[in-house]
Amino acid sequence: MAKQLSEVVSHSKMMIERGSKSFARAAALMPTDVRDSVYMLYAWCRYCDDCIDDQHLGFAPAKAPVAVPIEERVELLRQRTLAAYNGSPDGLEFEALARVAEKHAIPERFPLDLIEGFAMDAAGHRYGTEEDTLLYCYHVAGSVGIMMAMVMGVRDQPTLLRACDLGIAFQLTNISRDVPADARMGRVYLPEKLLEEERLPAHSLDEPRHRKAVFQVVKRLLELADRYYDSAGYGIARLPFRCAWSIASALRIYRAIGTNILERGPAAWDSRATTSKSQKLVHVALASADATLATSVGRLRKMPPREHLWTPAALSEGDLGLAARRVIAAA
Repeated sequence: MAKQLSEVVSHSKMMIERGSKSFARAAALMPTDVRDSVYMLYAWCRYCDDCIDDQHLGFAPAKAPVAVPIEERVELLRQRTLAAYNGSPDGLEFEALARVAEKHAIPERFPLDLIEGFAMDAAGHRYGTEEDTLLYCYHVAGSVGIMMAMVMGVRDQPTLLRACDLGIAFQLTNISRDVPADARMGRVYLPEKLLEEERLPAHSLDEPRHRKAVFQVVKRLLELADRYYDSAGYGIARLPFRCAWSIASALRIYRAIGTNILERGPAAWDSRATTSKSQKLVHVALASADATLATSVGRLRKMPPREHLWTPAALSEGDLGLAARRVIAAA
């Protein structure tokens, strides 16, 4: 039986507030109807991510690890996602996805692209070059950026690509912050080409003796992230003001994590890089000015080309699949 919308939204809000204080603070700035959809989309993304990493709201669970092999978990997520698109959502998070997909006409290709990123984790995918790492970033975050932009009413390809750029920048920041933790899980997202240049063995990135060399690689990755943050900033002008304020806040807050890593140098992984509550408030205030400028003067300017930025082959098409079938939402 379908749950009441209020129950789905309440559950989704709880997940974002516990799973990501940065995104929760940014989402709170949005208009109510958009905010509720953001909550619900986040809840589905968070649930899928937790299923793959055997975590709860982004943190290690107290219970025993799930016995189901990761490959089977990925396939089950794929099947449950397709079921949600066919009007048979299984669980609150999948009902949340069904409602958001129906309301905002989100093609199924983008949720499935996210799950393909989880499949890359399940297969122990190797990342030889920066482009390989960027492809992973698209799947696990760029696709989410596109869906979030659709929730905010975006339908034109240039702006959706800027939303994808923001997701990629977020993920590059995540990768940089979590190098040792990921390595302990057997996951290495840093491009092997860069590791070879620093003579870094991929199997021991969590060892303190390699911190200086790891920092040199991460520094280059964060420089790459900055190019995607800069590109994403141009898309903010195409959003309604409160959505623009929210996204500008998220951009500033997350970009500050990368700045924190750079300032701490090889000691960046002695504790988790983050931003304090007071710092978040400052970024939100500054983002208000960013959004005001973007949605006034910024709208009068032509969006510059995305020069020298990598674009997923699937997104270089003239049509991003917006004509794909819509979900039949549960009543």
